[in-house]
Amino acid sequence: MTYNPSDNRYQEMKYRRCGKSGIRLPEISLGLWYNFGSVDVFENFRKIIWRAFDAGITHFDLANNYGPPPGSAEENFGIILNKDFSSYRDEMIISTKAGWEMWPGPYGDFGSRKYLLSSLEQSLKRMNLDYVDIFYSHRPDPDTPLEETMGALAQAVHQGKALYVGISSYPADITKRASAILKEMGVNCLIHQPKYSMFNRWVEVGTGRDQSLLDVLEETGIGCIPFSPLEQGLLTDKYLKGIPVDSRAYKPHGFLKIEDVTGQKILKAGKLNEIAAKRDQSLAQMAIAWLLKDPRITSVLVGVSSVKQLDDNLKTLNNLVFSEEELKKIEFILSEK
Repeated sequence: MTYNPSDNRYQEMKYRRCGKSGIRLPEISLGLWYNFGSVDVFENFRKIIWRAFDAGITHFDLANNYGPPPGSAEENFGIILNKDFSSYRDEMIISTKAGWEMWPGPYGDFGSRKYLLSSLEQSLKRMNLDYVDIFYSHRPDPDTPLEETMGALAQAVHQGKALYVGISSYPADITKRASAILKEMGVNCLIHQPKYSMFNRWVEVGTGRDQSLLDVLEETGIGCIPFSPLEQGLLTDKYLKGIPVDSRAYKPHGFLKIEDVTGQKILKAGKLNEIAAKRDQSLAQMAIAWLLKDPRITSVLVGVSSVKQLDDNLKTLNNLVFSEEELKKIEFILSEK
């Protein structure tokens, strides 16, 4: 089957400036953390990527270890790029990351220059690309000097193998230092990818005189693209009546475990779902909109298993405005012990 992109693909999607850069990202981006590995159905995720591009989603987010098995999401995405998007590469933002264990031995994990740059080479080969648009350090490394890790990111830019660089899951203080180090090397940190949702709000919290991560990003001009906005499905209606046997909590290769689906979270999700219904939204749509209400958020990464699920998430953009009363009710629910 031949793919021909929609001529109207840029009419509905809105784009936000990424920090203080020249790049704008779609308000919703597609993450390939799940559902794009070799254990999944190729034609299904191929159609998801088609639909995403037709809807104006230009940003596709990967990492070296996405699958399962690790590397297979990049391989599959590379096949789809070659089959369907070879004429549209310049309309796409493609990102990948390195920082989690990828191969055995001392050089296949964390943040050394050797690991990061070797991994980037492997990622480019898997996707059959000359460069990625964004290359991330996937997590901070407590045992490698930050100058070495940031130096590897800067080297990727200077070599032309990445146009921009980013970091993921870095705390506020290290983010500030990382940004300063990169600037000394002639490279700006484009974007930070933290785990952030209604149920996980660590990016909002500073300690003592220390700034929150969101405050640091605003000050340094770094964009923010939260992942896991639906808390692995807990901020959807999927678990309101128990744990379905086809859910992520039951999958042996998933990150959401049955013990994560607590009664307290289900109770809060139920109350939030009532507010969402009054907004004519699903809980998932409201959870994404709640993140996008903050102008410091550039884009929200969603992961989907079907075209229908993607379309449901895209409907979020029809209502991003919250009343003060809605925000107060949501805050009360989230703060309940």
